[in-house]
Amino acid sequence: MTAIQEEALYDFLDNTAGAFELYDAVSYIRRIEPKRINRLALEVEAFIGLKKLAFPAGRRQWMSRRAFFGSLPFVISPTRLELLNGILIPGHRCVPFANSSLMPQEYTFYWEGSSVPFTTTEGSPEEFYPYYSIFGEEYAPQYVARDNAENEEAFNNDPYDDPPEVSIKTLDMRNIYREAAFVPGDRFVVRTLDWKTGGFELKKAGRDEWDSAELEAWAVAAEEGFEKSFEMLGPGSSTEEQIAFAYWYGGPAMKNVPAYALEDFLYKKTERIESAAYGIETRFWYAGREIPDREDLDPGNVRPDETPVEAVLHKLKIPVSEFVIQSYVRDALFRGEKNSMQALVRLVPSSVESDDRDMQLLSEYTEEVLKEFRKFYSPFTDKAMGSIRLRAGELHTAVIDLAARLCKGDINTSWLPRHTFIILSQIQNHTASVMEDLDSDEPPQEMELEALDNSLDSMIETYEDIKELIDEALDSYRRNKLALIRAGSASGTVTERLVQLSISGIDVWRRLILPESFTLAELHKIIQLVFGWHNSFNYRFIKEKFAEESGFSGIREMDLNTPIQAMEAQSNIELFYEYGSKWIVRIMILSREETPVTRPVRCVAGAGTAPPEFIDGPVKFKKVLYALESGNDMERLDARQKLGTEFMPGEFDLDACNRNLNAGYTAKSRGGPPEK
Repeated sequence: MTAIQEEALYDFLDNTAGAFELYDAVSYIRRIEPKRINRLALEVEAFIGLKKLAFPAGRRQWMSRRAFFGSLPFVISPTRLELLNGILIPGHRCVPFANSSLMPQEYTFYWEGSSVPFTTTEGSPEEFYPYYSIFGEEYAPQYVARDNAENEEAFNNDPYDDPPEVSIKTLDMRNIYREAAFVPGDRFVVRTLDWKTGGFELKKAGRDEWDSAELEAWAVAAEEGFEKSFEMLGPGSSTEEQIAFAYWYGGPAMKNVPAYALEDFLYKKTERIESAAYGIETRFWYAGREIPDREDLDPGNVRPDETPVEAVLHKLKIPVSEFVIQSYVRDALFRGEKNSMQALVRLVPSSVESDDRDMQLLSEYTEEVLKEFRKFYSPFTDKAMGSIRLRAGELHTAVIDLAARLCKGDINTSWLPRHTFIILSQIQNHTASVMEDLDSDEPPQEMELEALDNSLDSMIETYEDIKELIDEALDSYRRNKLALIRAGSASGTVTERLVQLSISGIDVWRRLILPESFTLAELHKIIQLVFGWHNSFNYRFIKEKFAEESGFSGIREMDLNTPIQAMEAQSNIELFYEYGSKWIVRIMILSREETPVTRPVRCVAGAGTAPPEFIDGPVKFKKVLYALESGNDMERLDARQKLGTEFMPGEFDLDACNRNLNAGYTAKSRGGPPEK
């Protein structure tokens, strides 16, 4: 589709208040832009499916988000802070019932037929972030920054530190709270009045007005809806997409009140759904499980109506549009290069396996673009964009090159850091978007250029961090292989396994090598040592999805005498360790290595400081960390007492972890000879 046709499709969806067929969308687009008639239907169908723009309702039939959400009620529960200050922060409260093209400060709310006035509220950014976290915790600063120009300027002034104070647009609710006698626990039932412009109607629902059994039924339906969306879409492209499809799959019970406010359900009610790390982003996911990594770069941003040149790059696992190729050509002109081959080498690094036919097509295309652009190129006009584009191109090339080398198969990828390819994909997608924005003859506004430059700084820093972790992992892998060779021959061999331990709900994990003859009882001792726990609670190992084998729902508690080597025979390379009532450790049994001698258990990678075992689970742990970082003096003192004087948030000392393992669990301690 052309850009005009894409815009027409979005306009059609915004104005469609019911189910529609492919013919309806195509007919509307043709009235706006009649080009490419023969392919238009296929391109529209592919575009809707790839971008998840509407809900599937049959063969070549969909329901628009406006049609689905426009008739459904949802709930907002004002916090004590909002009631105390007489405000309501729109934030993420209207997801997914609001047009996603609108910002929260653009909504209009009505109470008893009259629009609610806006006011401004000042405070530190950290005070406001929780009201935007459903968009993704990593995006909360961007939403606060984009609330107004002053905030955006303050954030751009120092991309590495938040400004001390910002202001956001909030609803002035003082009269409404007073007249309606609002108390903590009361809530608003909200309905969409105008999807396109973001109009919403508010009505009060008292805290004791709804039956608890009906609320529980809504929560069960919501959990099933989320889990169905995970099953069908995986982690999806955003949290908003996940939530929208959770409502679609949630059934009738989720589509009416009584209902929980979405933030109350996700952060307070459910124990089956949690916010999980997804590379440098977050998604909602099955509680206690890690979102699996990819095996290469994510092709999700590849257009469904890709051109022949884009198709070649997609085949080479370089998922970019022609606009990115053109940006590489502009970069060549900015560098003063005379031919297109230098741009092509950066676009397709030598580590990418390609054939002569593919490279010939790409070479002809880039040469043609270079000749066309050279006629009108102005170094003066391009000065502001050129340096940013150059940095973006170098980062994009580095990511493509690194991903290609990691995919060649000469290393065991289970040794790589968690979510290696997810993180590389996110950097690649973002950098490609920057290059698309800079494929222009006219520079954007200065503030927009500054924002692009700052975001690029962040991506470069993230790339350098993951590259360092990858290099460390590869060094560990090579040292391990070298140790196997140096060990020499012996009458028998010991089989070792790479095992990853991840604490559910927080980004704390360890990766260890241990003999696969170890039992689960011995693995329990190791878990205690690597996380610095003291065996204070009951524990058990469980296997989920037991229903698939035995025909009933539930879990199976595993025998502590079961050796790790038996897990694979039972198709169980993933299991869970429950410690007390609040902590769950996800265990992934990864690659196998054979060694001629018994070696001590050792940790080869990890991240994050493990929580003290007496803190009541991941949610409480996050609150204590927040108090330590951003609380008042009393809150910080209380947090430090709970965490201990030696606790350092976010740090992981690999050497200290191995010293702890060696001191507490050596071959000698389990009855075998110590290593010499």
